Amino acid sequence: MFTGIVQGIRKILVVEDLQGGRRLRIQLEDLAEKLKQGASIAVNGVCLTVVRFEKDWAEFDIIQETLNKSNLGVLKVGNFVDIERACSFGDEVGGHSVTGHVDCKGIIEEVRITPNNCDLVVSCGKEWMKYLIPKGWIAMDGASLTLVEVGENYFSISLIPETLEQTVLGKKKKGDTVNLEFDHTTKVIVRTVERMLPQIKKQLLEGKNNY
Repeated sequence: MFTGIVQGIRKILVVEDLQGGRRLRIQLEDLAEKLKQGASIAVNGVCLTVVRFEKDWAEFDIIQETLNKSNLGVLKVGNFVDIERACSFGDEVGGHSVTGHVDCKGIIEEVRITPNNCDLVVSCGKEWMKYLIPKGWIAMDGASLTLVEVGENYFSISLIPETLEQTVLGKKKKGDTVNLEFDHTTKVIVRTVERMLPQIKKQLLEGKNNY
């Protein structure tokens, strides 16, 4: 599990295309401390497994399905990514519960610069909008953020200077893709209601016909 509090921006050192996927080597620096093979690390919000590591870097294998559903497939050597180590029992949860299982990619439609922050307008498939509510949570490239505006097929978020400096979101521009993970609790509630609603409607109609 992750918290959506990005611990640092780190550089891609090696990109190796493999049959059915690719391998990334990332310069972790201090975030490699006490790292173990098989550990889980969120890279731009995608939960990846450490397959090899040295003193200050780690390698990750990524299957094609993950490359298709995330922006990891477009990364190049020299690019930067958001990094968060998996949290441990008893750690402070400063953001919200994040699984590292990205739901889809979003596209940045607009970047609004203001004196004290930056607003991003992001579009995604309409089928995902039912999981978004104003003031609700979303993880974007691994960062836990609060939704400001929710439209028919877009939403907006506001980034404070700290978030702009500590995450890759501060480097994003119009047309860039971002990894989106919607709040797990919201998804469970919506899907439960969708599954039960036909049965509830049927019971209501049957009760009405009995009068």
